[in-house]
Parts: sequence; C-alpha cells; structure tokens
Amino acid sequence: MRLWIDADAAPRDVKEICYRVSERLALETILVANQRLQLPLGYLHLSAVRVDGGPDVADQYIAEHAVAGDVAVTQDIPLAALLVPKGVRVIDPRGDEHTEESIGERLSVRNFMDGLRSDGVDTGGYAAYGQKEKQRFANSLDRILARRAKGGAR
Repeated sequence: MRLWIDADAAPRDVKEICYRVSERLALETILVANQRLQLPLGYLHLSAVRVDGGPDVADQYIAEHAVAGDVAVTQDIPLAALLVPKGVRVIDPRGDEHTEESIGERLSVRNFMDGLRSDGVDTGGYAAYGQKEKQRFANSLDRILARRAKGGAR
C-alpha cells in the first residue's frame, strides 16, 4: 500500500499529517506536483515526483501509477472519479471519502458548479480550513489506513 498526495493543492496541514503518518506506519508516501517540492528532512518514507506541464498532469501521473489497495489524498473530484473504480481509497483534505456510491453524484455536482462559474455565477467557495477540518482529515485518514492494514476494503 502506498499513500499518494495530490500536492499542488493540498493544504500544508494535510501534508504534515501525511508526513507523520508515513513515518509512524513506515508507509511509502508520494507527493506529486507540477512544481518543485521541498520535503522535510528526517522522513524516510517520503518521496516527491515533479511532473512537467499543465494542472492535470499531476492528476494523470497519480491515476496511472496508483493501484488497488493504495490510498490517495486529493480534492480533485475528476481524479477521484478515476481512482475509485480502480480500488484506490480516496479522501479529500476535509476528511470526506469518495466511494463507488458517492463519486458519481459528486462529479455531477462538480460539473454543474463548474458550468455555473463559467457562466459568470458566483458559487462561493470552501469555508476556511481550520482545526476542525484538520482533525476530521486526520481521523478519516487513520481509519482508512487501519482498515487497509487489516486487509479490509471498507
């Protein structure tokens, strides 16, 4: 099992939680971004992949290399829609897990909102990322990794 992080948009707090988890569980953790990443010193199980090109190149890299049993952290719903059917567990930075049951609806809502924004409608955005969201993410990630380590799909 590997932990993949879509690092271009992941909040710093999310990355730091993943760094600690990678060390605690000796879990190979790969950050993928289209910019240079500075990894913190002393974490033996972290690596970074820098991809060239546009904003979806990092997503394509993760989609091509993640396999069933892996876990991915991304807020990119189209990426999640590619990973979930492959058996990759996907969690967003706010602790919400994308599943076979939920990903179709989430992708439809995302596409609808994207259409509204392209028509000039102000759809708002995410609320600020705070301690509550950070704790929810950490708890969800721990739960998913514990289930994976025990061999459970759910």
